[in-house]
Amino acid sequence: MLVKVFASAISGINATTVVIEAQASRGAKFMLVGLPDTVVKESHQRVVTAIKQSGYPYPVMRYVINMAPADIKKEGAAYDLPLAIAILASTEVIPADRLGSTLIMGELSLDGSIQPVQGVLPMAMTARKEGFESIIVPADNAREAAIVDGLRVYGATCLADVVAFFSGEGDRLSLYPHDCAVLDDRTLFSLLNFAEVKGQAAVKRAMEIAAAGMHNMIMVGPPGSGKSMMAKRLPTILPPFAPDEALETTMIHSVAGTLPADTALMRERPFRSPHHSTSNVAMVGGGSYPKPGEISLAHNGVLFLDELPEFGRNVLEVLRQPLEDRTITISRAKMTTTFPASFMLVASMNPCPCGHYNNPQKACRCTPHQVTSYLNRISGPLLDRIDLQVEIVPVPFDALADTTPTESSSVIRERVRAAREIQRERFKDYPHIYSNAQMPPALIKDFVRVDKAGLDRLRVAMDRFALSARAYDRILKVSRTIADLSGSTDVTAAHIGEAVGYRKLDRESWGQFG
Repeated sequence: MLVKVFASAISGINATTVVIEAQASRGAKFMLVGLPDTVVKESHQRVVTAIKQSGYPYPVMRYVINMAPADIKKEGAAYDLPLAIAILASTEVIPADRLGSTLIMGELSLDGSIQPVQGVLPMAMTARKEGFESIIVPADNAREAAIVDGLRVYGATCLADVVAFFSGEGDRLSLYPHDCAVLDDRTLFSLLNFAEVKGQAAVKRAMEIAAAGMHNMIMVGPPGSGKSMMAKRLPTILPPFAPDEALETTMIHSVAGTLPADTALMRERPFRSPHHSTSNVAMVGGGSYPKPGEISLAHNGVLFLDELPEFGRNVLEVLRQPLEDRTITISRAKMTTTFPASFMLVASMNPCPCGHYNNPQKACRCTPHQVTSYLNRISGPLLDRIDLQVEIVPVPFDALADTTPTESSSVIRERVRAAREIQRERFKDYPHIYSNAQMPPALIKDFVRVDKAGLDRLRVAMDRFALSARAYDRILKVSRTIADLSGSTDVTAAHIGEAVGYRKLDRESWGQFG
């Protein structure tokens, strides 16, 4: 008897339906074809043992199983459950009439219990798109799949329950209702707050602008000046997700296997802080069958690179293209995969090897050549892509000892949220554009109207600092965000002046450190 069971394969953050065709006939052989990887090939032993341990017969026969389409690689143990159902249906242990409307995925233990798998959310979205009525997934993944409306989601804990479901022996599978996963405005970073930051008003202002427009930012200052402390508090002022942002971000973490078990839909924007020993593959993603890297895991959130010059040159240079295109394409001999990578880069660094160049409180021990060489570890093209470049000086004692309350994260976050709402309304007709930093050059002329005084000020800055055309566009984007924070429709000379003031570390002006 030939039966068909439907499963799913992940490519990037998208899923493709896989048809598992199984036929049992006289003989004594097991043949699995359709480009399975080693883990899938090993599933034979897991599946046979799980079937027997669950109390079902496994007759000695010739089994031929095809996984179509054959040109897509099938990897991982998530095919265990659909393979087991296909075998049982081919030997008529269970009827095959209900298999055509259900997509099945899950890993089997030897005792027949079902373990969680990765990538369930894109699988469920593809199942709904292709007209499946229901999906059976491990119980630990069911809440994640239940985000998708218009699809019956069943959570399974063991093979016996799935067999009983298809045999009509009672509803032993749990039906999970649609989880609308309301996104609220509450911040979940209660232990971190900008109210704890003493002094550094200029840096806090720059962070507010960065959060409001999703602009890249770098902080340069001596050790102990508060660079890392403020960067870790940046998520507390980021605006809540738009629904599309939350869904896309959750899909990435679902595929990568980094979605917490008790999380159906991500509510907090990601904050990724890889160590400076990170490889370029770990940063951009990759592998024989590509998985998301740090820049994709930071999608719609923050990628924080502490001690930027300590990262490998190759690691930093691979960031240049994603910072422009907001996607990363990974090509391998067998496939090409594109991951989203629209992140906000926040970096920090010391101004010299000893860390005290330009420190009013402590003398620098480095030579001018050492200072210049250290700073030149950051290439000009990479620096040109960073919108806000801020110098930090140590906080004086009087500011540290001051007990006067400062602005809390919730107050700053409300201003940021209001500015983002303006931007969402501005770009409502442009898919996947939610902030000013994501605005392509073609839209700048439409949405950034600068008065004559502002253009004159920008012209002087371009000539004086020898800024690039890219810097010109980024200054206009930052100016638009500053205007949004102030509630201004037009961009004025004051907005341009503040944006230009954040271009302190451009390549042509780095000689000031040497």
